[in-house]
Amino acid sequence: MLAAYNSAARTRQARTAMSISVFDVFKIGIGPSSSHTIGPMRAAARFVERWLAETGDLDRVARVTVELYGSLAMTGRGHGTDKAVICGLEDHWPDRIDPDAIPPLLERVRGSQRIHLGGKREIAFDEKSDLIFNKRQKLPYHVNGMRYSAFDATGAVIVTRDYYSVGGGFVVNADEAAADRIVADTTPLPFAFHSGDELMALCEKHGMTIAQLCWRTKRSGAANRKCVRDCWSSGKPCRIASRAACARRASCRAACT
Repeated sequence: MLAAYNSAARTRQARTAMSISVFDVFKIGIGPSSSHTIGPMRAAARFVERWLAETGDLDRVARVTVELYGSLAMTGRGHGTDKAVICGLEDHWPDRIDPDAIPPLLERVRGSQRIHLGGKREIAFDEKSDLIFNKRQKLPYHVNGMRYSAFDATGAVIVTRDYYSVGGGFVVNADEAAADRIVADTTPLPFAFHSGDELMALCEKHGMTIAQLCWRTKRSGAANRKCVRDCWSSGKPCRIASRAACARRASCRAACT
């Protein structure tokens, strides 16, 4: 009975191939959260770049405000959302910023109450009034909502844009968040599979390991190697620090025994 039910359920479901890449899983960026740190930084940088710099309005901006909603407002400070937003407004991206540069950047912005918007336009920025945590409100499409607004010297709104950090470091705007705009990825795959059994069957058929088959399924070899090197390089200092900490703990244990 249960087997028949499960079979019918699988028949009703769309047969969508598993196509999540290792590069969708591993993200380069500051922590601790992809949705609460990486996403908000990308949204801030994207807002300034797309809606102020590219439109030629950057030099008109006298004030910028950021409103965080839902989960971002409730747990944002603990997840570094405020820090990520400030860095993003200064045109820093999660995969490019030097982590060691973040503390002095935040100290400068908070100490002077001024920010270099897009890395170019210096304006006043009072974190208490310009970075707002709306803990009792949320935007319509997702719990991790953000609203970025820019104003001119008269207080008139230049532009306002809503963004959603939907997980994994991915960010969408209000238009993209509408249900009929978020669709499954239908990119043809050279080795499409829908289950673990199908994956194993493909490996046996083509004489490849899982790693080899997945490598071939992704983008070109050169692009793959670059992405892997970037991920490895960005994580290497953490691995070295972890090994050093383990060595210190081992030394302490040896000394105590």
